[in-house]
Amino acid sequence: MPARPFVLVTTARRAPPVHTGASQTPAPGRERPPRPEVCLAEPLVDAIVAGGGQPLLLPPVRPDVATLAGLLERVDAVVISGGAFDIHPRHYGQAARGRLDTPDEARTGTELALIRAALDVDLPLLGVCGGMQAMAVATGGSLVQDIATELADSLPHEQPGDPARPSHRVDLSPGRLRDLFGAAVEVNSTHHQAVAHPGAFTVTGRAPDGVVEAIELPGHRFAVGVQWHPELLGQVALFTGLLEA
Repeated sequence: MPARPFVLVTTARRAPPVHTGASQTPAPGRERPPRPEVCLAEPLVDAIVAGGGQPLLLPPVRPDVATLAGLLERVDAVVISGGAFDIHPRHYGQAARGRLDTPDEARTGTELALIRAALDVDLPLLGVCGGMQAMAVATGGSLVQDIATELADSLPHEQPGDPARPSHRVDLSPGRLRDLFGAAVEVNSTHHQAVAHPGAFTVTGRAPDGVVEAIELPGHRFAVGVQWHPELLGQVALFTGLLEA
């Protein structure tokens, strides 16, 4: 049986939990102070495995150039995962205005460096939700800092219901995603920012209100970003496509 392709996946940093209530108090004489955690939502791991890959988790601590190059020599694809944080606008030459959700400079530095290195060696690359935004920024693009305040008549892109259910349609132009899903695909929506300028990428998917929902890099083996979370909708075909590349 052939070995599964290795997929390097970026992860999040989670602050120590705040313990409240007697049920969370350590037993007498046992000291267990809460500490920060590095984590990744399990549905993304499951989707990569279902697509045929073996996930390898990369903590959000930017590696040096030699370490990063060595990692990429040992893996077959890269996934930039989403997370509950924003890329600080300084990374695309803007000042912060209005809403800015918990920037994580260590994670941003890790992901931007990883994206650029993966593209340099033509390694298959998938960005999920905030991962798509990072792909645009890494190649010279920029973001809408807050959809609700900057884009008039936009849809509510932070759906109140479970993102395991779709929220709106994305219309797809010719490219890998259209080959996988057809002319349109139903997606979830959990973001308050969006791609404004796609950098080196081409926009291949938009919501009915015009918000960018998918980007691709022509001429690359596989370099695709989606603004939604396909792993929560059972869209394993996207992960299979990444690994087949």
